[in-house]
Amino acid sequence: MSDRIKHECGIAMIKLLRPLEYYIKKYGEWDYGLQKMYLLLEKQHNRGQDGAGIAGLKKGVKPGEKYFFRHRSNGNNPIREIYDSIYNNVKNLGFDQPGRYDYNTLRKKIPYASDLYLGHVRYGTYGMNNIENVHPVMRSNNWRSRNLVLAGNFNLTNVNDIFSSLVDIGQHPTDFSDTVTILENVGHFLDDEVENLFKVYKDKGLEKKDISPLIEKNIQVAEVLRKASKKWDGGYAMAGMLGHGDAFVVRDPWGIRPVFYYVNDEVVVLASERPVIQTVFNLRTKEVKELEPGYALTLKSDGDIKTEMIREPGIAKKCSFERIYFSRGTDKSIYRERKKLGEQLTDRILEEIDHDLENTVFSYIPNTAESAFYGLIDGLESYLIKHKRELITRKGNNITERELEEILRAKPRIEKLAVKDAKLRTFITEDKLRDDLVGHVYDVTYGVIRRGIDSMVVLDDSIVRGTTLKKSIVRILDRLDPKKIVIASSSPQIRYPDCYGIDMAKMGDFIAFRAAIELLKNRGMEDVINKTYSLAVEENRRPLDKIKNVVKNIYDPFTADEISAEIAVMLKLPVINAELSIIYQSIEGLHKAIPGHLGDWYFTGNYPTPGGNKVVNQSYINYVEKRDERAY
Repeated sequence: MSDRIKHECGIAMIKLLRPLEYYIKKYGEWDYGLQKMYLLLEKQHNRGQDGAGIAGLKKGVKPGEKYFFRHRSNGNNPIREIYDSIYNNVKNLGFDQPGRYDYNTLRKKIPYASDLYLGHVRYGTYGMNNIENVHPVMRSNNWRSRNLVLAGNFNLTNVNDIFSSLVDIGQHPTDFSDTVTILENVGHFLDDEVENLFKVYKDKGLEKKDISPLIEKNIQVAEVLRKASKKWDGGYAMAGMLGHGDAFVVRDPWGIRPVFYYVNDEVVVLASERPVIQTVFNLRTKEVKELEPGYALTLKSDGDIKTEMIREPGIAKKCSFERIYFSRGTDKSIYRERKKLGEQLTDRILEEIDHDLENTVFSYIPNTAESAFYGLIDGLESYLIKHKRELITRKGNNITERELEEILRAKPRIEKLAVKDAKLRTFITEDKLRDDLVGHVYDVTYGVIRRGIDSMVVLDDSIVRGTTLKKSIVRILDRLDPKKIVIASSSPQIRYPDCYGIDMAKMGDFIAFRAAIELLKNRGMEDVINKTYSLAVEENRRPLDKIKNVVKNIYDPFTADEISAEIAVMLKLPVINAELSIIYQSIEGLHKAIPGHLGDWYFTGNYPTPGGNKVVNQSYINYVEKRDERAY
């Protein structure tokens, strides 16, 4: 993705199913779980670089001894900073040399000689990147069963409503953020569960000190999650642990946000991506399971493991951007799907260059588009095989050795046209000079384009704002003096906000939207802009489940190709000499390439939850009213 946008968050959890002595004897390390957590976080650092955190929990400690531990960082290299701090403490305690300690001393003295670990990598939405909002977040209490640690990959469209419900029951939250609101929301129902169990055992005449272990043994985490999530509207993968050792992860009913897990007789491990678990634990694909939408994986302190339905699953709308861009491409299915996305563009690209492969050079920007590029090359080679067969058949017995060799030697011309330079500091504030500096973010490869003769096709995995294309990529490609520049996106036009995890919330950010607005103005259809605004205001006054997405009206008068052509006009600065064309993946091509992930609301406006329709209407209202703020 040439335009930088915030990624999803990533979660990870490890529960050790054996006593710590087992791992010391088998692996020779007290920090087996801690090291595995480090790898799980590092392998997911693509999902968020704004902050990271880790929490550890020790089971069975005596009253007065600490059993929860947490480190968080919002520094430049948060995962490394957290682990440096942890191991510096270990060194200071004198436990950095094997064999210098016994198990009991180690268990008592080292904070992260724990039984359960919860980790998180984050990008900031609410609260920006304040350390208070970096996960995991904690809710403390002197009752172990009421202690709650939470980390999630989520965005909810109705945080305001959930916050208000907390106020209505008498709570006074210390902060207004999605993280704190959900923490207090779950914590409220956890308190209810504990209080109800306490009353049951108290009525049976049990002593208070005997009640706590019974509560911890019989607390129904799944029931807490059912009550807490009843009003959640959005995408979420939420993981947490309680002070006595129970743990859980819950997934939204539409499967928007991903969760995968693995269980053997030593560990339970979960993460946001399948290949992360595969790599860290050296597993095959089939050994790692996907948590079903609407379900929770609950882990009792004593080792009992269940998957339980929390909310009735809806129509599956797994986020397609997970496959296009966010998740690691080392998953075999994702790799194949990304290749298919590129292959799907073959016919449209061939039409755009008049099937002139001899005078066209193919490349890709950025590196995340590499897999799709391989698919495009596969498509071009398949076309060439068919084309060569037709040429040879047409020539028949009259074909000469030279003609046959020329036909057989034909292949796509593949070059690395642009390479991203080390990140330049845009410290110049004057716009013209700043734009010139941005234009040097990429270095161009000279000598591979025949000036004025060759066209070039450059594949991107998505085009969101178009800013980097306009101010940098197209300009540096034009330095090679090509006849034509074709920018192809392996994903469709991004037309609508995402409110379920990706930081794409403002209509004015999308170049496809700005292009549609320009077309309306150019064709004297400004009334559509005004009528849509009035409809959006009216719709958002209706009950939530009755609200419709009226922003679709902005796009309805035009074909996707008309909008793409207008985008090309908008991206072509006066200094660009080459002809410029923009090609996008079709919705049909997207679904054909990624049939298992039909969440496409940012492309189609078909939101899986009613809150999504409210968000898109509000985002449009904000745009018309020139309010530069989030719509949820």
